[in-house]
Amino acid sequence: MKRKLQALIVFLLLGIAKLPLEQHTVAALRDHEMLYQPLDYQARDAVGQVGFAAALGGLRSLVASVTYLMGFTAFEEVNWPRVDFLYNITTQLQPRFDVYWKDAAEHMAYDAASNYRYDESRPRLYREQLYRQYVQRGIDILKDGLRFLPHNDRLHATLADLYSRRKEPPDHELAGRHYLLAYQNGGLPVNARLAAYEWAQLDNAPERWRAAYQILRDSYARGLHMPGLVNFLHMLENKLNVPPMQRAR
Repeated sequence: MKRKLQALIVFLLLGIAKLPLEQHTVAALRDHEMLYQPLDYQARDAVGQVGFAAALGGLRSLVASVTYLMGFTAFEEVNWPRVDFLYNITTQLQPRFDVYWKDAAEHMAYDAASNYRYDESRPRLYREQLYRQYVQRGIDILKDGLRFLPHNDRLHATLADLYSRRKEPPDHELAGRHYLLAYQNGGLPVNARLAAYEWAQLDNAPERWRAAYQILRDSYARGLHMPGLVNFLHMLENKLNVPPMQRAR
């Protein structure tokens, strides 16, 4: 009996000693996207016991489709907290599907933010506060998505749009950075030009101005002479003191 008790104590001590190593291994696998994050109780409450069991049983994609549709119903009901709640669960279930991240962010930063801004039943200052909060929520969602999909051009471009068009005042530095990342990760060439337009509007940023000028000058040389491009190109020529003979005509 004494030997059995000693063996049990040794077994327990070994288990306790291994616990930090196992926790570190699990965390490392999740960081490298080799293991999904565990579902929380909020997910269980949202999809019910059957849906929760299905997700645990390997049907995460199916359950994510259900919570996505539930989120769209909440959107039609203009229930923004519930939209956020359900899309958060959807992205937990399928973190490598970029459409879920993009839709979740846009519902917050465009739909919810605009709805609150123009809701005249609320005080104006409160409306503006809610607008800023929901724009920031959209930005935070995309930043979370990019942790799972760091090379996704769609998420980079959407985040750049938010920094440029929804943030007040616009963050031209970050907008330009993410437009360029969108292009570098397989996005359309227009993303590179959008990055240049953002950086052209920065104050006291000669390094960014030079990068923007090179992008627009190359586009101009390839025959792209749209008025917007030409206007930004002339703006950069003035900022960089480009000699008159080297300027675009």
